[in-house]
Amino acid sequence: MELIKVGFGGGCHWCTEAVFQSLNGVHKVEQGWVSSTEKNNTFSEAAIVHFNEKEIDLKTLIEIHLRTHKSTSNHSMRTKYRSAVYYFSLHQKEKSLRIINELQLDFKATLITQLLAFKNFKPSTKEFQNYYQSNPDKPFCENYIKPKLQFLMQKFSHKLQKSRVSHLISTS
Repeated sequence: MELIKVGFGGGCHWCTEAVFQSLNGVHKVEQGWVSSTEKNNTFSEAAIVHFNEKEIDLKTLIEIHLRTHKSTSNHSMRTKYRSAVYYFSLHQKEKSLRIINELQLDFKATLITQLLAFKNFKPSTKEFQNYYQSNPDKPFCENYIKPKLQFLMQKFSHKLQKSRVSHLISTS
C-alpha cells in the first residue's frame, strides 16, 4: 500500500489533526508547523496527512479541509493560521489547483486558500500530538473541534472511521 502525503493549514493544528484523523483512508496525521518558500517561508500551524488514494481521494480531502476552517476569511491571524494546501509534487499541485477551482463554485465568497510548495515541517511537542483523541472533553475540544466532527458526521459520514467519532453519535 502506497501512502501519499499532502499538507493542510488553516486553523488550529489540533482541529486539523482531529478532522483528518477521523477519515477512512487517512493512515497517519502529523501535527505541527509547516513552512513553504518565498513570502510563505515562516512556519504556520498545519498537518501532514498520509493517505491511500484507493480509500480516499485528494478531492475529498481538499473539500473537507475547505469546509472545516475559515477558507474564505482573510483574518488578522493568517500568518499563524495560513489557509493552505501544501503540495509535495508538481502533479499534486496541478491536481489540487483544478480541485480548488472546481470547489470554488460551491462557495459564495472567494476562497483564500493558497496552494503552496511544502518545504519544512516541525512537529508539535508530544504532549500536544493526538490532542483531540487524548482530550475530547477539554473546553477547547468541546467548543472548536467537536462541531467540526459533528459537521463531518452530517455531510461526510460515509468517509468517517466510526471508531474515531463513536463518542459523538449519541450527542449529534
